[in-house]
Amino acid sequence: MSNLAVVGDAANLPDSTRVEADGLDQKTAPFLPEGKPMLSYRVGRLIITRPDGNRQEHVVDLPHVRIGSAPNNDICVQDPSVSRFHCELRHSPEGFVLRDLGSTNGTVVAGMRVREALIQDEVTVQLGRTALRFIPGEEETQINPSKDVKFGALVGRSTQMREIFGVLAKIGATDLTVTLQGETGTGKDLVARAIHDHSPRKNGPFIVFDAGAVASNLIESELFGHEKGAFTGATEQRQGAFELADGGTLFIDEIGELALELQPKLLRALEQREIQRVGGSRRIPVDVRVVCATNRSLLDEVKKGRFRDDVYYRISVVVLALPALRERREDIELLVKSFLDNGDPPMSIGNDAISVLQNYDWPGNVRELRNVIEAACAMCNETILHAKDLIFAHDRDINANRDGAMSLAGKTLESIEQAAIAQTLAHCGGNRSAAARALGIAPSTLYLKLKKYDIV
Repeated sequence: MSNLAVVGDAANLPDSTRVEADGLDQKTAPFLPEGKPMLSYRVGRLIITRPDGNRQEHVVDLPHVRIGSAPNNDICVQDPSVSRFHCELRHSPEGFVLRDLGSTNGTVVAGMRVREALIQDEVTVQLGRTALRFIPGEEETQINPSKDVKFGALVGRSTQMREIFGVLAKIGATDLTVTLQGETGTGKDLVARAIHDHSPRKNGPFIVFDAGAVASNLIESELFGHEKGAFTGATEQRQGAFELADGGTLFIDEIGELALELQPKLLRALEQREIQRVGGSRRIPVDVRVVCATNRSLLDEVKKGRFRDDVYYRISVVVLALPALRERREDIELLVKSFLDNGDPPMSIGNDAISVLQNYDWPGNVRELRNVIEAACAMCNETILHAKDLIFAHDRDINANRDGAMSLAGKTLESIEQAAIAQTLAHCGGNRSAAARALGIAPSTLYLKLKKYDIV
């Protein structure tokens, strides 16, 4: 990668080991490239010889492992000459990428200190006084689509969703950093929560940080915290999202909104597992798993210079592209029934309504579907939803051409208000500020009504 330096003479490296310093390309591609899941990866063996002669052997059966002396590494090396988070091994289409994580004593291959190298055959790596003999395997581990139609709060019988469930089941018990990509409303927040709930960190905190909802001048403080007097208005010390998530999971939504000048601090937090508060001088260790989400193509943002390639590399250990609802219409009936089963009182849905729902394009995705169903339930006087009960914020033709027309007569003002808010929010793509403007109310008033009606 362009920001990686190489120390030493590249000619000393074996033919099967290449140093990568030429930009972001397929050699450093993430485990799940954008748009198409890769459901298999190679495994390998790692034989560790410590300075006292003791040996350990590990099977590298994950797409990415982190190595160092800290106990929360995937592979812990008990040697004080090895940095807390020393290096990492990552599967790539051409072999295994070995990358130093800014260690003190360096990562040495064939007598040369490297920042990054591509390994295709057996090689010995020196970390401080510890030797690592890595033997790439020929066989691949296959991640099969799940047979289940649910994973946590996620629902789907489509191949796309069952493939995602299979990957989530595999990586849930790890500390792998995950980036979720997909349109607004596809359920990235539910995936992040499911990852946390299926991990050893499930009893720890789950902290959500929305980079798109925080003023740009406050993001650094909200993410890393600040010391008293760090800036005007900082009247007391405050912990940021990383510290609050210590021992648990930090979900950074809209990661693409993070300013370029803050991205190096995020990189340090991810690689060294330590942060520094605004106005502070002390580095604070944090034990956090990070899940990111974006509705942009981060790879495009990297190419345009709006997102750092080293940060992209770090957060793209596993990339999951969530399909739009229009790409998995066979899941709609299952989703609707899951919404209705959790309602009070439970309701059912007629085939005529299912047909209409499956023929709509859902620009607001699952969030819009949920809002349409909740609004219909609020307006319906029966226990079965029919096509006439459905209102679509984005498609007037469907609303005009359904069999029958929904009357407001006999509806309570509260049910009408609930339906109006749910539909407006869906129409605005989940943007609460825009929905408040459209409804002619203050954002704080909308927030209170969303809580009152339990609208997502």
